[in-house]
Order: sequence, then structure tokens, then C-alpha cells
Amino acid sequence: MKKLGISLLAALLAASLSLAGCQASQEAASSDAASSVPAASEAAASTSEPAASSAPAASETDSASATVQELLPDYTDPANWAYLETEETGAADVFFICPTVYGGDEAAPAMPLDDQGSKESFVGATNMEKGIYDGDTRFFAPYYRQVGLWVYTLPEAEREPYLEAAYADVREAFETYLADYNQGQPLILAGFSQGADLCLWLMEDYFADQQLADQLVACYAIGWRVTQEDLDQYPHLQLAQGADDTGVIVTFNTEDPSVTGSLTVPEGTKTFAINPLNWATDETPADKSLNLGACFTNYGGEIDQEIPQFTGAYLDPERGTLKVTDVDPADYPPSLDLFEEGVYHLYDYQFFYRNLEENVQARLAAYLAQTQQAAA
Repeated sequence: MKKLGISLLAALLAASLSLAGCQASQEAASSDAASSVPAASEAAASTSEPAASSAPAASETDSASATVQELLPDYTDPANWAYLETEETGAADVFFICPTVYGGDEAAPAMPLDDQGSKESFVGATNMEKGIYDGDTRFFAPYYRQVGLWVYTLPEAEREPYLEAAYADVREAFETYLADYNQGQPLILAGFSQGADLCLWLMEDYFADQQLADQLVACYAIGWRVTQEDLDQYPHLQLAQGADDTGVIVTFNTEDPSVTGSLTVPEGTKTFAINPLNWATDETPADKSLNLGACFTNYGGEIDQEIPQFTGAYLDPERGTLKVTDVDPADYPPSLDLFEEGVYHLYDYQFFYRNLEENVQARLAAYLAQTQQAAA
């Protein structure tokens, strides 16, 4: 795992399963809250992690690793996938990581996999973006114990243990996908918000391997940041520089020109991005005439409203965020208390839906052409 000790990860996963079992009784969940899932600092104190100066015995590490493995979902079971299009055909696969749909609280910070209501929302949120990737592709989207919105009310450092536990599920799903389903197919990684963040974790952990990197069409990590520190730590990460380069990360965070900080790009932070209207990485403005259509979708994946030439946009040279030029913040409220007015996080995909849809196909076509040329 990334930063979390294996014993602490095992404890958090065990707590997550324990809470899932309590969902049938609201009273039981409430009465057990204080002891079931402590805050991150309390969880660290309650585990048997050794002091920093003392290395764990090999047997302890092996035991904790085995415990983690036992607690992970079985992704060879189709029931643990929102989408598992193994019977479909396509020129590439899409591995999609769903955004946050679960609210949660201190007693239940992660989405239980036996919560049918949350799983229905999970599929619905996935459907809202799925159409962008539904070209000549197969679609794979694992259920995972994502962190709830409550976790994002914590200071950033305190979120890490909860995200680690969510990532353990995603990583297990991805390894099962690679071993059992991929079969050498070109791969598009995609996600939104929390899903984008975890896509970037997969990029960091797996795509330094050249064989896998050669299969990557692109990673669409929309609604999360990529900083210079990230690139320095993981030099194999490559950012998109145009409309059809491949093996790259496509990312942006949409906001009003007045915004100076947000959950996804805090004040004082600069993120890298690409403008989905002109595919420029500098502040060159793109007029709304380049916007092929904003599409506002529902949980069934249908488009409720489409607005061509919806808005122009440019990249802020200070923040690296995508500033839209033709949107009134009052018309598109943030909807979540986590965001200030003018932060269009929930609309990252929707404002630029048709441009993203076209771009996925353009990058796939470029990838296939390069592959064919290399084989000739």
C-alpha cells in the first residue's frame, strides 16, 4: 500500500466490514459507533503497529497481509462489479472508478458493499459519465468501499487512512481485471472526483511498468489535481499536451474566475490541466463556439438536456484550474456544502460532455494507428 502500515489497513478494512454488518440495525450502528471506526489518529493508536524505530517481525507482516487479502472483496465474483462487460467486444477496455455517492459519518465512513441503496446510486453516478466512453469499448467498473463525503470534511492528512482502505479495493479489482479479463487489450483508465484520485494512484503504482504503459490509451482523471510534486515523485506520469497524444493523463477542474480555492485544488496549490475545448495546456482562451455540447445526464445515463456552445474556458495561469467564461454561478450551484459557489466540480464532465466523448475516440484512433504502424 502507499503510506499506510499494513496492520492499520487491516484494522480499517475489518472495521468497514463490521460496520457493513451493522447496517441492518440503525440502533446497533449508532451504539457501536464510538468503538467500530475510530478517527484516523485513534485507529493508529489502537492497532499493534510497532514504533517507528522497531521493524515488525516477518511473521506479523505476513499475518497482516493475509488478513488484508481475506478482507478484500472477491473480484472474480461478478456481483462485485457494477459493470463487467466480458461478453462484449471492443477495440479497447475502459476501467472506470465511480465518484463519491455515499454520505457517511464518523461511525460509518465507507460505503458498505451490502447497502443496496448506495449501490444503486453507485451505478447511477457511473451511468452519468459512461456514455462518454461507450464507443468501441468494453466497460469495467468495480464496486468498492469508497469513502463517504464525511471523510472530505476532515483535514487532508486525516483522510489518508480512509482513502487507503478504498484504494485497497480498487487495487484488488484492477489486479483481477488485469489477470482475468484484460487479455492484452488497450486500456482507458477513467474516473471522476474520488474516482479520479484513485485512478492517479493506479497510475503511480502500476504504469511505471513499460508493458502496461504501452497498453494505456489515456487516463481521464477528471475532477482531481496533479501537481509538480506528483510528477517529481512519479516521473513516469505523463500529462496530455494535445488532442490525440496517448499514454497520458487528461485532467482539469472547472470553476468560476472568482474562485481562489476549493476542495480539489486548495488555495495556494497549482495543478496541471488541459483545456477540453482547444486541448491547449496554456492560458489560450477557447471560445464557446468550440464547445460541442454540454450534456446534463441522469442516473439512467440518458441526456435530459443538451446545450451546444454552452461556455468557453481558459486555464488560470496561477491555479491551473479551468475557468469558464459564460456560466452564472447562480444557475449551477455546487449542491454540496463541501464546495463554495462558483466551484463547478459536479459539472466537470457535463459542461464538456461532447468534447470529451469525441476526444476519447480521437485518442483511441491515434493509439490504434500507432500500434498498427509499429506492427507493420
